[in-house]
Amino acid sequence: MSRGLLPATAGAALGLSVAGHADAQGRGNGNPHKSSPPSSSVLPNPATTSPTGGASPLAWLDDATLVAPGSMLVTVSAMRWSGADLSEVDVPVVDAAMGLAPRFQIGASVPRVAGGADGTGQAGGIGTSYFSGKIAVLTSEHRVRMAVSPMLEVLGEGAVQALGPGQSRTQVGVPVSAEIRQGTARIFASTGVFSRGRWFAGGGAGVQATPAVGLSLAFTRSWASDSTSGVLRDRQEVSGGASYLVRPQMGVYLAIGRTIGTLDENGAGTTISGGVSVLFSARAIK
Repeated sequence: MSRGLLPATAGAALGLSVAGHADAQGRGNGNPHKSSPPSSSVLPNPATTSPTGGASPLAWLDDATLVAPGSMLVTVSAMRWSGADLSEVDVPVVDAAMGLAPRFQIGASVPRVAGGADGTGQAGGIGTSYFSGKIAVLTSEHRVRMAVSPMLEVLGEGAVQALGPGQSRTQVGVPVSAEIRQGTARIFASTGVFSRGRWFAGGGAGVQATPAVGLSLAFTRSWASDSTSGVLRDRQEVSGGASYLVRPQMGVYLAIGRTIGTLDENGAGTTISGGVSVLFSARAIK
């Protein structure tokens, strides 16, 4: 995974893994709790679990690096989200990205919701899933790298319950990502929009503390105004992560995030995630 891949990992672990697949789905009919998992809202979640920086399959908080052509990155992780009076667990969450060309990769992220971790009986099953492509606009010969990652979001059951009559569970998103690298440090940011007027933005910084350890911090925000009620939905989160390169093509990570200025019904709470990433090189695949 070379120094530029997994150790840069925390860069996405922060806002990706941490915030996102707290896709612990659904409040369930008649749930009296005031807390709601992030995925029970149609707000774009600060989304996937893969902490591998540019190797992340489709996360909207991402840098602009791609998986090498013919190589594949697979991340398997677990996540626990805790709100004011509710908690849920996702396990496993499987992310995969494969390079098809020097400037193009495809990816998918599919979580399994284990259900409520507090005995509330919330339903488990497949959570909100993402499928995407990633196109490099500016590559490594430029100081600033940029990429566009059109994606399809398929909402889980919890988020579907928040939709209006006749609205589809599929949404299209168009994240634009950029990064600047200087020595062992890097700055990255993403922004864009999903269908039905859901917006998102985020950014962060990472540093290579040692040849095997990466550290990073990030801030993410997603927001939307309800066309019917005019109510503004808003979710903001500060996240941090650390990764460790166990061997050249395998690493582990741990990340934690906490919402700020966010209402309980919009997914306020704390998320802890951890997992392992394995890079299958083009040579190994052959």
